[in-house]
Order: sequence, then structure tokens, then C-alpha cells
Amino acid sequence: MDALLELLKTNARLSVQELAVMLGQSEGEISRRLSQYESQGVIKGYAAIIDDSALDPDYVAALIELKVTPQSQSGFDEIARQIAEYEEVESVRLMSGGYDIIVSVTGKDIRTVSRFVAEKLAAIDAITSTATHFELKSYKKNGVMICDKETDERGIISP
Repeated sequence: MDALLELLKTNARLSVQELAVMLGQSEGEISRRLSQYESQGVIKGYAAIIDDSALDPDYVAALIELKVTPQSQSGFDEIARQIAEYEEVESVRLMSGGYDIIVSVTGKDIRTVSRFVAEKLAAIDAITSTATHFELKSYKKNGVMICDKETDERGIISP
């Protein structure tokens, strides 16, 4: 992967000036490349990586496996777009294997996510089954370590 993109994946807050110094290029060249990546759709956006559980201990994340009946004109695309519109949904991906689509969902607690699955996802005619997996602990998110070296919930010191 391009060194500029690697740096942005690690820290999207780096300024054009900082990127230029780190890569030994001019600020103009860095700006041009960033604009090109954005217009080509390589860079979709810039986001902070948040440890939501540090803000709210009841916060929950879940991965939901979906088996879906593809639609005659759009296959899986229209169903995936429909699911992606829900505010609870963090990501939607078409998968190979035992299920068709995996959905990453967040909510203020387990009941909120459970209601989302039961009332919204299960209500979509093309979805034939769901399997919900609740996240117990997150160690790395978007390539960034988010757990510290303190004790875990059992009191064991992490290496």
C-alpha cells in the first residue's frame, strides 16, 4: 500500500505539512495526491477510532450474520443498501461461506441491538435467517490497538 495511505490509516489527523515532511515530498504534491485519492473514491472519509465502551460500560457491538434471498434485478445490492440506511448499522459486507451478508451494529445496550434485529432486520422479507454475535471485548479496531496493558475483567495483567 502507498506510504501516504499507510500514514493516514495510522493517524488521519496528520496535517499536509506533517505528511510532506514524513514522506520527503512537497505540500503541493501531498495535497494533489490526497485530492486524487478522494476523487477516485480510494479515501472515503476520515474518522476517529473511538473506544465506545470507555465512554459507556453498557455500550454493545454485534456482528449479525444474514442469510438472504437475492432479488431478481439487484441481487444482494438493494437489500444491503436498505440495511445500511439504519442508524444502528456501522458496516454491511457481502460475504462468501455459510451466510450472505454480515452487518456490524452498535447500540446503547443488548436489548437495543436485540430489538433492532427482531423488529427491523427480521422484518425484511428477503432475510431468511439471522445469527447475532455480541462483542465481549475489543482489542484492535481499524488497525489500532485499543486495549491497554492493565488488568482484564478477571484481574489478570495483560502482557
